[in-house]
Amino acid sequence: MASIKDVAAAAGVSVATVSRVLNEHPSVSADARTRVLAAVEALGYRPNAVARSLRTDQTRTLGLVISDVLNPYFTELARSVEEEARARGYSVIIGNADERPDLQDHHVRTLLDRRIDGLLVSPTDGGSPLMLDAARAGTPMVFVDRWIPGVEVPVVRADGQRAVRDLVAHLYGLGHRRLAIISGPAATTTGSERVEAFRAALAEYGLDLPDAYTGAGDFQAESGRRVTEGFLDLPEPPEAVFAADNLMALGALDAIRARGLRVPDDIALAAFDDIRWFVHTDPPVTAIAQPTGELGRAAVRALVDRIEGRPGESVTLPARLVVRRSCGAPPAENPVTNRSKS
Repeated sequence: MASIKDVAAAAGVSVATVSRVLNEHPSVSADARTRVLAAVEALGYRPNAVARSLRTDQTRTLGLVISDVLNPYFTELARSVEEEARARGYSVIIGNADERPDLQDHHVRTLLDRRIDGLLVSPTDGGSPLMLDAARAGTPMVFVDRWIPGVEVPVVRADGQRAVRDLVAHLYGLGHRRLAIISGPAATTTGSERVEAFRAALAEYGLDLPDAYTGAGDFQAESGRRVTEGFLDLPEPPEAVFAADNLMALGALDAIRARGLRVPDDIALAAFDDIRWFVHTDPPVTAIAQPTGELGRAAVRALVDRIEGRPGESVTLPARLVVRRSCGAPPAENPVTNRSKS
């Protein structure tokens, strides 16, 4: 492998001149710059990234801490982040918090110790002092999907309120009146926000959300199964269950099938966070889809802006309802707009 000394010898210049060319220093003559770049190309020289970071105080590396790498939503989000970062000349190191605040902070601390240029985080809860300290210290940071109130950094997220209203309208139009929700953790912004959006949408139709029809999950399949079993044990079970994320919806589906019940004949089911699997279930699951790819790309753009000294703007994109057959009507017969026939 060629060294910087090899490049200097081939170009007929000093090592210091090669270094100035590679760091785009303006003091190098056009002739020397041309010879150095030609030697770099001919020898296939690649600068040492660690050494360059010591000189420039940049590593061209971003950190991404996601809530659960096994959740297809976050897997897709991570992919779009990595693609956009690569297009902008950055690498990405990913940490999986597994919905655990302690593991989240471990990853954040490790990434900061490795001198990343900026940090993307989907927080597992709203009370991390480490995140607040990092923001106050000037670490370029962006929250994606979830956020921590009081930490003044850009937030890139989807707004699902309109889509939740569309879902309730869809369920109401099909004759469902007893509607239940499997919520996410109240400590997360998405957990509390989706419950409140559902409650407000029900109120528009004169419907209540009784405590018995509200079950706290943790964005994991097992909690969706457990909460749904509780719903089914009620003297008057709900007619429809809305799971506030895709994994809890899959757990709910397992619980319903374990009782020998059928979706949607015996109970309707819908989910927040559409995933590719939902078109392959029987029946395909009605879901609220977030613009996951665009969220990841927008988050990287906002973070790079912060790294490069620009403000970095918060971005809110709309989610949409994708109507399938799990609530009782085929898409062709449903009046709700923004739908998919997949």
